[in-house]
Amino acid sequence: MAKPPTNKRILEQQFSRRATILCAVQLGLGGVLAGRLAWLAIAENQKWQLLSESNRLQLSLIPPRRGLLLDRTGVPLASNKSVFMIDLLPDRLEDADKVVKQLAELLDLSADETDRLKTDLEQALDHQPVRVASDVEWDQYAAVNVRLPDLPGVSPMRGFSRHYPAGAATAHLLGYVGAPSREEYEKTGDPLLMVPGMQVGKDMLEKTLDEHLTGKPGARRAEVTATGKVVRELEVRSDTIGKSVQLTIDGGLQTYASRRLGTQSGSVVVLDAVTGGVLAMASMPAYDPNSFSDGISQFEWDMLSQDERVPLRNKTLQGLYPPGSTIKPITALALLNENIDPDETVLCTGRINIAGGTFHCWRRSGHGVVDMNRAIAESCDIYFYVMGIRVGIQPIADMARRFGLGERFLGLPVPYQYYGTVPDPAWKRRRYNEPWEAYDTVNATIGQGYLLANPLQLAVMTARLAAGEKTHPKLLAAKEAPAAPLEIDPRMLAIVRQGMEDVVNGQGTATRARLPLPNIKLAGKTGTAQVRRITMAERRRGVRSNASLPWKLRDHGLFVGYAPVHRPRYTVAVVIEHGGGSGAAYPIASDTLLYLFDERQAMKRLASLENGWGGGIEERMAREAAEFAARTPSD
Repeated sequence: MAKPPTNKRILEQQFSRRATILCAVQLGLGGVLAGRLAWLAIAENQKWQLLSESNRLQLSLIPPRRGLLLDRTGVPLASNKSVFMIDLLPDRLEDADKVVKQLAELLDLSADETDRLKTDLEQALDHQPVRVASDVEWDQYAAVNVRLPDLPGVSPMRGFSRHYPAGAATAHLLGYVGAPSREEYEKTGDPLLMVPGMQVGKDMLEKTLDEHLTGKPGARRAEVTATGKVVRELEVRSDTIGKSVQLTIDGGLQTYASRRLGTQSGSVVVLDAVTGGVLAMASMPAYDPNSFSDGISQFEWDMLSQDERVPLRNKTLQGLYPPGSTIKPITALALLNENIDPDETVLCTGRINIAGGTFHCWRRSGHGVVDMNRAIAESCDIYFYVMGIRVGIQPIADMARRFGLGERFLGLPVPYQYYGTVPDPAWKRRRYNEPWEAYDTVNATIGQGYLLANPLQLAVMTARLAAGEKTHPKLLAAKEAPAAPLEIDPRMLAIVRQGMEDVVNGQGTATRARLPLPNIKLAGKTGTAQVRRITMAERRRGVRSNASLPWKLRDHGLFVGYAPVHRPRYTVAVVIEHGGGSGAAYPIASDTLLYLFDERQAMKRLASLENGWGGGIEERMAREAAEFAARTPSD
């Protein structure tokens, strides 16, 4: 009988089995690790090499430069300049308040600019860059770069910023650019909009031509440390500048018209009557588009938004005004088209009763016996009251529409057009559910009542009168298409044009608008548009002069004209808000057209005027900013 195993032998057997199992497990794990290592080193070598390389290398897009906006002679109205910029990347910020405070010290930011920066950070997406400062001085730029390890989320860069050489003079024509907004990114999802330094069009031509002006981005590859500090640049692929756009605008005339408006609030539009090209489209006062492109401060925004002259409004396209007596040439054409004899006369005594109401002429003593020519030249209201009642409103409304009033000009690259109102019985029924009355016709014949137009429409109206064609305004320089005929009897146009010539060169209402040139004459029509109804009580007491009224209660002043008289080439429309009458408008129109025929003489006049106004546009804007700051209580 065999001996039972001893405890020692049992233990030895158990240990041997455990050692075998453990060895097998170790060998298995070793095999798995070796296999995994082989897989990583051989099969996934390229993947991990790329990841390793991406940690060592930093790839970034370079925002593209925008194409230039050029005037008709090729002079840049909007260009690009090389600048140093500082941006913040919200998703990389660790302590936003601390970083903003340090940047404020390094860049000498004002409290207003710091508040603006904090607001922009709150509204931005995590990966949306926020502009801290543009056009930074070299020493400030270098100071930020030196402290980058202590400023996580700060992105200093050298790039390009939009530059507008004429400043405020072209603000409402060109618009401005700025960093893409959160809404713009969410709408398109374009990753290019998140690139630091990227700018997009925000208003007017910069906005409507944005796709054309935006170029293709470049790229930069740099070697960086683990903390993201750039060691060296390895490769740079330059951006491709956007396509340039040539406009019909005359840059010198645009600046002159803006400066000539001086301290007034209003608009000047000049058209080439032959081609329809817009040579100038000035609206003043305005803002500096360079400030908007760099990020406007809260102080500047408050100053602009609180100004009663509304410098943020494009008065050329968004301003709607009663055309006043500038409509009378159109009314006269409607009368002629309804077979009214131009030699037929009306007795103007200064007032007339129509349909139970009393209507007045601007000349309280009256004009006496008036025919059509004298009615246009001396702007007799009574003549147009009488004749307008005779033919009715519909022929007048139809003629006004034929000449561009109430029209939205298709193909014009602008983001908005307020096209006003040409009233008639059907319009009043739709708008107010009321019948047309005789007093509505009376008001419309002299450009009052419901009738409203913008300055561009008035310029187009005048161009069509001058050329006898359906002139269409153009802003982009291109091959000109021939204008369609207006199908107006040339004899009728000649009668109206003679009246407009006599406005300036005869015994009319704008004799002081004559051009100081021996062989060139200007024809035109004055207009005064009331902004309030004058009561009978005021008339009995004697109507107060515009100068004695608050600015917002004064009449608008208007003038439309063309030159030369016998071969019309240029047309002008001027509207001066609350200017007190046409006397505020026609000197500006005359000087603006003078610039096209004799630039030296026009500039000499302007220099004398600006001396009396206290300087040019930039000087006056700086003074207004200082005065606003003095009136604004500090926190």
